[in-house]
Amino acid sequence: MYDRYGSRPVLICSTILLSLGLFLTSRTRSFSGLLISYGVISALGIAGTSVPLISAVVSKWALRSEGLIVSLSLSGNSIGQFLLVPLFGLLTEWYGWREAYLFFSILIIVTNTLLSMFVIKDPENKGAFGKENNEDSQSISDLDLTRSLKTRSMWLFILMMFICGGGDYFVVTHLVAFASDFGIPRSEAAYMLSLYGLMSLIGILLAGPFADKYGCRIPIMITFLLRVLLFGTILFFKSRPWFYIFSLFFGLTHLVTAPLTPYLVGKMYGKSFIGGITGLINTVHFLGGGLMGYLGGLMFDLTRSYDMGFVLLGILSSIAIASTYLIREERHSI
Repeated sequence: MYDRYGSRPVLICSTILLSLGLFLTSRTRSFSGLLISYGVISALGIAGTSVPLISAVVSKWALRSEGLIVSLSLSGNSIGQFLLVPLFGLLTEWYGWREAYLFFSILIIVTNTLLSMFVIKDPENKGAFGKENNEDSQSISDLDLTRSLKTRSMWLFILMMFICGGGDYFVVTHLVAFASDFGIPRSEAAYMLSLYGLMSLIGILLAGPFADKYGCRIPIMITFLLRVLLFGTILFFKSRPWFYIFSLFFGLTHLVTAPLTPYLVGKMYGKSFIGGITGLINTVHFLGGGLMGYLGGLMFDLTRSYDMGFVLLGILSSIAIASTYLIREERHSI
């Protein structure tokens, strides 16, 4: 939809869906109502207001230092996790969760609508630095989603992002329960998750400029190498200090691929069809996250331990290193 209609209609329609879903969640009285309002309507809305679309939009704005520019735009994701999640907790404690959801539904529709109407402009009209963007004149050589799928690099990219999502959501979903199993209070474990979000801000701000200088593949491979080490270490060390170390350093890796996905797609296939291509890649990323979030719980139920999940993710992260290395970070043609 972004490739066809531009960012503004997609952002506005998605914002309406997201706010409506949160509002209906605040009023729901049944589990089925929760599934529909939060699990369907809000989810449809967040698909067009979160990292995948924003990264694609901002990537088209960039005429230079693309990694840095996309990283800066996505840093709000980490800042929001660090600041707004505790605010949501305070509102819930003071007024109840229904009022907290209602407050955020209003905040989102007001903020996003104003930004969409008066700030965000598609690069077809104006470049990021106030210069006309002539990239469309080169769009004849750009590959669309169908043709990009005929290249080996696209499938390696998809495999890497599937593994990336699995690691992200396995940890985010189970970190609090995992730490609390070893005597850490749930409130302290939740604080670790907040620090995780703060460290993801540092990671994303480092990833973009690093990619501008050394290319996209190297920071991605470093990310998965660090994950291999973390997954291996947590199998043997499960004390409070090591949980903090795990949370901090894994948080550092959490959003590294977010700014690099549209950057690398643009390098390989051009930017004319960046919405559709990054949309598929991020869909696979979230499918990996949903699968490993579920499998993590299933493996714990079967073994009473998360160790099997960490072993599996360590192996998969090694595969992701190899997949990233084999991607050709250059313009592809069919």
